[in-house]
Amino acid sequence: MLPLAVVTAMFMLVAWFPLSTWWHQQAQLNATAAQIIAIQQQERALKLEAKSISTKSSATLLARQQYQLVAPGQSLIQVLPGDQSGSVSASSGDPGLQPLVSPSSASTLIVNPRTSGVKHASAGGFFTRLVRTLEFWR
Repeated sequence: MLPLAVVTAMFMLVAWFPLSTWWHQQAQLNATAAQIIAIQQQERALKLEAKSISTKSSATLLARQQYQLVAPGQSLIQVLPGDQSGSVSASSGDPGLQPLVSPSSASTLIVNPRTSGVKHASAGGFFTRLVRTLEFWR
């Protein structure tokens, strides 16, 4: 039994520990090699892009398209796309984008607080009003 234990211990010292270290180092080397290959591919792509914009006309075109730059003495005018459906959503957030109300239908916009079902801010007790006041995170 003792010789078997000695042989097992020797095997662990000689083979197992160095092999596990070698295995981990090999995995790290493979990961680093994969990173190097990815960086080399990025470098090639950047070199191709640099070669494609090496002329003055292509650099000017790139500056106009991607960075909205203009030559000295020129003005940049941007036309923003409008709403294609012709109606503005109520959730757009900008009241200036809401459609105009005709004067004849303006009287229907007045809300009667008794029939609207909306509670007044002072409704409820002191603690209810205090909680509503402190709920700034909503």
